[in-house]
Amino acid sequence: MKASNQSTVTEFIIAGFPGIEGIQSLLFVFLLLTYLLIITGNVLIFLAIRLHQRLHAPMYFFISVLSCLELCYTAVTIPKMLSNLLDARKSISFRGCILQIYCFHAMGITEVFLLTSMAYDRYLAICTPLYYPTVMTSKVGMLLVAGSWLCGFLYPLPEIILVSRLPFCGSNVIDHIFCDLPPLLSLACGDTSLSLLVDFTLNICVLSVPLLLILLSYIKIIQAVLKIQSAEGRKKAFSTCATHLIVVAMFIGTPGFMYIRLTKTYSLAYDRMLSVIYAVITPLLNPIIYSLRNKEIRDAMWKMVTGRQ
Repeated sequence: MKASNQSTVTEFIIAGFPGIEGIQSLLFVFLLLTYLLIITGNVLIFLAIRLHQRLHAPMYFFISVLSCLELCYTAVTIPKMLSNLLDARKSISFRGCILQIYCFHAMGITEVFLLTSMAYDRYLAICTPLYYPTVMTSKVGMLLVAGSWLCGFLYPLPEIILVSRLPFCGSNVIDHIFCDLPPLLSLACGDTSLSLLVDFTLNICVLSVPLLLILLSYIKIIQAVLKIQSAEGRKKAFSTCATHLIVVAMFIGTPGFMYIRLTKTYSLAYDRMLSVIYAVITPLLNPIIYSLRNKEIRDAMWKMVTGRQ
């Protein structure tokens, strides 16, 4: 569909994965199986934590919220990606595209703030173990989670409002696997400098500030861990922190390469690859990382699956 002026643009076409006509069915099966694994893994972790009393600690509460968030995060994009693999038109309405961008960014930003809260929790647990139970109460944990969700859904509003007011009067084919700001801005026929500047500034802040706080927390944590006399104690502390750091590196690192730029021109293949990593692969690896590296979660999941007490 082509639009002659901005008033006639009512939908966009998602280019998806061009040149895959021969393996489209195979890609659909692969993506569907991946999505089912994401759902299964995160649901199992969430249920294992909620159903086992000994996992009712702040660290596991944050992990259960992270699993729930991953389910919402992937539900924004993957079902539509699956639908587009079967749909010849691959269309999405203008409002639907804007809504997908908003929800995708809101969920992603919420996860960034949640990972920062988890770093703060580990800092308190390792650096101030005597005060930890009185500082990190269930109420504080709930407030941190609520604050993460609130900030996540408020933070993208400026860039969403700006892009929704831009005129789109040329091609309406989005060269991406789902609706996102960089490919959408490249289709605008008006001045996008303000949108690009706001997007760049917000992305710099939402990625660099939490990352700095996480790094500061782990500098303190490493200093505290090195003072632990027991080798077993140091190993357990490092193992717990390593799991969180791996997730942080995957989730914050990859989007940084895509969203922190001041131009609306970019490599399409490069962006598709990055998008697959942070929209599909990272949510798939998160439950695997937590279940493999955390014995308590692994044991709880095994008991739940096998029915053992």
